[in-house]
Amino acid sequence: MADERDERIGRAIVKGNADLEAYYADLETQDTGALWTVANEIEPWEPVASSAPMIWRHAELRPQVLRALDLVSADDAGRRVVYLRNPKRRDVSACCGWLFSGIQVMRPGERTTAHWHAASALRFVMEGKGAYTVVDGHEVTMGPRDFVITPNGTWHDHGVEEDGEICLWQDGLDIPLTNALEANFYAVHPELYQKPNHPRNDSPMTYGAAGLLPVDDGWERGYSPLLKFAWEPTYEGLMNHAKVTDGSPHDGVIMRYANPRTGGHVMATMGAHMQMLRPGEHTKAHRHTGNVIYHVAKGSGHSVIAGKRFDWKEKDIFCVPTWMWHEHANASGREEACLFSFNDFPTMEKLGFYREEAYAENGGYQAV
Repeated sequence: MADERDERIGRAIVKGNADLEAYYADLETQDTGALWTVANEIEPWEPVASSAPMIWRHAELRPQVLRALDLVSADDAGRRVVYLRNPKRRDVSACCGWLFSGIQVMRPGERTTAHWHAASALRFVMEGKGAYTVVDGHEVTMGPRDFVITPNGTWHDHGVEEDGEICLWQDGLDIPLTNALEANFYAVHPELYQKPNHPRNDSPMTYGAAGLLPVDDGWERGYSPLLKFAWEPTYEGLMNHAKVTDGSPHDGVIMRYANPRTGGHVMATMGAHMQMLRPGEHTKAHRHTGNVIYHVAKGSGHSVIAGKRFDWKEKDIFCVPTWMWHEHANASGREEACLFSFNDFPTMEKLGFYREEAYAENGGYQAV
């Protein structure tokens, strides 16, 4: 759709003629071009999302994920994952923007081989018992609704104990971004599997106590030393915070997963939040640069994204592309709804691109 603002002075408003067409043809033979022919397209007035708002319903997706157990082995697949493909991002296998996501499934007794890549990764556990991951020698157990990080450049592998249950978790990675920057690397562990060299769950046991940090621990890496954020203290934190705050008008009671040493994001390129919508709560609309992928951790409700309503319930996954108006509502008048989400906000902030606006009833907007 043409934008009438592109007809004003200050934008490229050159009209074509035969001489110009001949000039453009000559430039093309030298692998060059006239900026004014593409300027309005490559310098939009505001961000233009390359993704569509989407929802992936757990009731429909889970049976397809489980089918993979009998069709491919974890070893042959590398990772047995059904990925979430945005119809407008098929060329880069992205879920939303430059973010990848999928659902991984493992049987009891299975263990994947260890690998390393330049992309960052995270997990949000959906169901099962006995799952664990090993990140650079730190072994961490994983249970439903736990959030686990695998920062870029770390060796990592996953498994499920012999006496466990079939486990499903959502993966989130910045693979599309890393590939777009032409910076990705991948390596398989020389011994195929890691040998944990720390006590099991040493990371959450050392850094999981709110407000407490070990003295002189020597941690110097750029990512969070807390690799697992367990559901129980997260939920307790939301409930306690809700007692003393009105919350955000746009996100309800929202808290950011943080590096306990710095207070910053847990990883360099991806951040994550857990938010709670109180019974009957309906937030006001806003928009921001940056893409967000949501996972319904608890409850049910709906979101309106770019004017379209998406009804959701527990374990459904949906996405909000950059710069789209969105609002959320809790369907219950008695129970709270909780949304886990991950995003590319750290990248936006580091590059100076982050911007947020609140929707105004008069059709305008205001900076947040």
